Amino acid sequence: MKRIVLRYGLASGVILLAIAAVLLPLGLNGTIGFDQGELVGFSTMVLAFLMVFFGIRSYRDNVAGGVVGFGKAFQVGILITLITCAFYVVTWEIAYFNFFPDFLDKYSAHTLAKMHADGESEAAIQKAAADMASLAKVYDNVFINSAITFLEIFPVGLIMTLVSAGILRRKPRQEETGAVVAA
Repeated sequence: MKRIVLRYGLASGVILLAIAAVLLPLGLNGTIGFDQGELVGFSTMVLAFLMVFFGIRSYRDNVAGGVVGFGKAFQVGILITLITCAFYVVTWEIAYFNFFPDFLDKYSAHTLAKMHADGESEAAIQKAAADMASLAKVYDNVFINSAITFLEIFPVGLIMTLVSAGILRRKPRQEETGAVVAA
């Protein structure tokens, strides 16, 4: 199981790194804006987390003899997810502190401008500005930044793990368990 988890977890992490290497420069120069960045970012996560499905399937077919319960499939999938999340967090920490130190300032300005354009009340805009200012103060702490980043990607991996484990679980056939089949 360890080899499969490592192989597919590393593959998933490398997919994230490769796509980030292409997308980060596009984000830096403004080609991909914040609105498109969210869609592209979550699509990238789903693409990378396809390795969870393939990892569980590989475990089932190559290690478990074609049979795997939901619990074991979940265990394989969540371990792959955790490796992928680690890649994501480390990548973001390097990118944020070295290339995007003004990310929250730009994101806040974008969000507030969008709220103005959507006709939000001044009270709602002021509250959002205060909330973002509070977040900016704590976001420079690497531990809080890492925790927030982890919580951004982990739910996507958890959903992919649950769906994959549900789809790929397979019970042993009755003739393999020694049960007598009535004619």
